[in-house]
Amino acid sequence: MPTHVIEKDFSDERATLLAFLEAQRGGLRRTLLGLTDEQAKTRPSASELSLGGLLKHAVEVEQGWVRRAQGLEPLIKRDESNWPDSFRLIEDETVGGQLARWEAVVAETESFVRGVPSLEDTFALPEAPWFPKAEVSMRWLLLHLIEETARHAGHADIIRETIDGKTAFELVAEERGGAA
Repeated sequence: MPTHVIEKDFSDERATLLAFLEAQRGGLRRTLLGLTDEQAKTRPSASELSLGGLLKHAVEVEQGWVRRAQGLEPLIKRDESNWPDSFRLIEDETVGGQLARWEAVVAETESFVRGVPSLEDTFALPEAPWFPKAEVSMRWLLLHLIEETARHAGHADIIRETIDGKTAFELVAEERGGAA
């Protein structure tokens, strides 16, 4: 179920883009409501995806892209040898721990985006075989984070419904304290 983002100030593009990003984060967070860590680790389809893994991946992606935009390396370096670990909770990782980590990442994202002089400021895409040699804008960064988070929130909706039949409509109603 989509939530509707209402612009509070038509001239504040940053706030509008950040609000759309937060709406997508909320969609992913809601899919975890009421689940145990064990349920969040289950892979109820042929896919390797789990809700806990999607959450972890969304946190890493957001933090990594914001750090790249700041000219810094991601805190967690991924390559072919550890890429699958970005999509699953391992060892002592928990949903609660990932949600707390995401809260800190969100604060960093908001602070950074609000502090850049212009959404037209640019940074280089990382050197990797799958990226062209190019510069992208801070606007691109926000749109990419919205795209990435929304894609995984959609995956999460399907996984959650497969786990216990709860739909996004029901989860939004629960989050708001009412019935679907």
